[in-house]
Amino acid sequence: MAIRQPVVAGRFYPADRAGCLQAIEECMPERLPEDLPETILAGIVPHAGWAFSGPTAAKVYVAVQSQSSPDTFVLLSAVHAGGLGRAALFGTGAWVTPLGEVPVDQELGQQLLEEGQGLIVDAPEAHAGEHSVEVQVPFIQHLFPHASILPITIPPDGRAVQAGEAIARAVTECEKDVLVVGTTDLTHYGASFYGFAPAGSGPQALEWVRANDERVIELMLRLAAEEVVPEATANRSACGAGAVAATIAAARALGARQGVLLEYTTSHHVMPRGPATDFVGYAAVVMGL
Repeated sequence: MAIRQPVVAGRFYPADRAGCLQAIEECMPERLPEDLPETILAGIVPHAGWAFSGPTAAKVYVAVQSQSSPDTFVLLSAVHAGGLGRAALFGTGAWVTPLGEVPVDQELGQQLLEEGQGLIVDAPEAHAGEHSVEVQVPFIQHLFPHASILPITIPPDGRAVQAGEAIARAVTECEKDVLVVGTTDLTHYGASFYGFAPAGSGPQALEWVRANDERVIELMLRLAAEEVVPEATANRSACGAGAVAATIAAARALGARQGVLLEYTTSHHVMPRGPATDFVGYAAVVMGL
């Protein structure tokens, strides 16, 4: 049985239980929008360090908590380094965080392998150094203490939509309340950190990034799964484009009819450090009926 230990605790979020709980509470929103979908089926969350994107991600989990208590969260991960070229499942065992151990939904994982033959492989090693799901797990442990998880890395290619549809078939076959969550940050902007600064720096850079991010967010809101990877590839607007496309495809196949933007911000707005030079966009989106 595979047990995944945390790799970014102490960097992206606190490494001790008390600090982790305090940081989660500090991320909790005071209120949520009133125009949430009647039934939330999926969400998109950022995956940076909690100091930057934790409050944005938390809005999705609190919105879900306001409606239901899922049995399982299918967590669709970006692929920041290498990868296997196919969607990779962490199909058995558990993940450890400062809040303890959370089980992997082996039954749903097996169903998914059957539905996604040729698209999805069981490869826990694909998750070894990837942080984008890890930073979500403590929120789930705290707000949904009885839930299990099913982490899947999704490469940003044309098969992401098919993987999402296979996920929806597996969810439909199981007799559980399942929530699909995909993780991505948006435009990584700046000459020093990212080698990408087409609008220079300052206010014009912030305006350029907002417009660049708005295009991919708009695809999330109208559930245009097939357009996400081409848009993100052309304009460098999402590091987890595969996860986004698969999440939208799964939500759509499960019956979602709309997406709702809960928040858009950037790391510069969250923690300004002089003029806007190097910063990242973040969005929280829910999809449902």
